[in-house]
Amino acid sequence: MEANGSNHHSCENQPATCSNDAKKGQSPEKEVFVNHAEITWHDVRRQWVGDQSQKSKRMPREPIMSWTTTYEDLFCSTEQFQQPIPLAEIVDFLVDTWHEEGLCD
Repeated sequence: MEANGSNHHSCENQPATCSNDAKKGQSPEKEVFVNHAEITWHDVRRQWVGDQSQKSKRMPREPIMSWTTTYEDLFCSTEQFQQPIPLAEIVDFLVDTWHEEGLCD
């Protein structure tokens, strides 16, 4: 027992607990959990990648490289490309070339 005579169950030390206990008897509503970290994560991601609904839907375009392009044509020349080649197209080209040469399984 405490010497000063105060009740250890008093609401002075734990106002949040006591107010929640008081609300339990008065209102049947339950508190809804809101994950603020998830909401912030989605907001930051939307800023990073942009709003996908606002981006125009582009039709797939024709490949820039000809299907007859060889590895030597592409990488042994000192000439600049006439236009930029998308990374996906270069990766597809290299994977196909490496499969033909037995470098990939």
